[in-house]
Amino acid sequence: MSFSSMSKQQVLDAGEGAGEEVMELIPGLPEEVAEKCLLHLPFLYHRLFRTVSSTWNRFLTDAPAKPLLLPPAAAGAGAGTAAAVSVSFSLPFLFAFAFDPASRRLQCQALDPFSRRWLLLPPVPGGAAAGSFAVVGLPRRGEIYVIGGVEEGGDKAVRSVAVYSAARNGWEEAAAMRTPRGYMAAGEVGGRVVVAGEDGEAEVFDPEAGQWSPVAPRRGAAVARYDAAAAGGKLYVTEGWAWPFERAPRGSVYDAAADSWREMARGMREGWTGSCAVAGGRLYIVAEYGEWRLKRYDEARDEWRMVAGGGVPPGVRRPHVVAGEVGEVAGGRRRIYVVGAGLDVAIGTVSSAASAAAGPHGVEEEVVEWEVVKGPAEFAGLAPCNAQVLYA
Repeated sequence: MSFSSMSKQQVLDAGEGAGEEVMELIPGLPEEVAEKCLLHLPFLYHRLFRTVSSTWNRFLTDAPAKPLLLPPAAAGAGAGTAAAVSVSFSLPFLFAFAFDPASRRLQCQALDPFSRRWLLLPPVPGGAAAGSFAVVGLPRRGEIYVIGGVEEGGDKAVRSVAVYSAARNGWEEAAAMRTPRGYMAAGEVGGRVVVAGEDGEAEVFDPEAGQWSPVAPRRGAAVARYDAAAAGGKLYVTEGWAWPFERAPRGSVYDAAADSWREMARGMREGWTGSCAVAGGRLYIVAEYGEWRLKRYDEARDEWRMVAGGGVPPGVRRPHVVAGEVGEVAGGRRRIYVVGAGLDVAIGTVSSAASAAAGPHGVEEEVVEWEVVKGPAEFAGLAPCNAQVLYA
């Protein structure tokens, strides 16, 4: 069932059929084709496109969240059976935050997945020092939160929080944290934003309620943030290895369901030697040494396993940041982005190795294929500090 047909049925079901007629999305085009055309509209202009007609407004506002009833052939259902399946009309956009070393100004760009062109977003509010603030994306909500930090040129931590909405293509102020924080670990856990300071104090933001609440504090010695990642309802925080490597790194895991902290498994914290991205529910690391090889964490074995296919292409230079798509792409593959200096991007697509789905010990083997998208010449001086993937 096409979107327009579905919309007409919704109007009739609501008892409004006599007073409102839903027009075709694009007159003269089959609805399925028209839907695909609208899918390619840059999200930056959705507010403008919604003014074209009430049908476009419904499509751009409601379609991403509604299941469509597809015929048996399209849905893969049994003969004579229609199946309701979720069809997303949102696309994964890569958002990169980068500083201009000369001006020290922070800017945010979004990479269009079709044109592979960068789209400049509105200026990021606030004036926190580079690397002192946390950035958390809520991919399915199309929102990015810039949290806290330390004032540029000083050492005063702030409580402020700004939220970017892809639907509005704008920033607005969100509820401030309960405690000023800088250089904190943060991530999305169960649709909420969890932040944890080096001192172990932590709190969580509920975007539906628009407020912060305290969570269980982490006990023990302070853990300096080296890297953090959120997956499976947990926030992982590690301090990483430090010269002269005389002591194994510490790490902690926050379990949102139990509202408790525990020590990170030994193999996980000792093998966490780079920047982590979560893709398709799996944790991957881009190693900081050697050829920037990709590793995946095997929780059952408590070890990081090397992904075949080579490291990040040498054309992508340091400093770099990483991000992953939360869902799997076609064929059960997973996608990782490595954003380097000048906003050159290495896009890694991870899949099961063609030779065998599992290695000799029954462990799945993976391989990555890389593609490089070069940043424009005018981005040559930009240094990335964070990257997020939103469905916009």
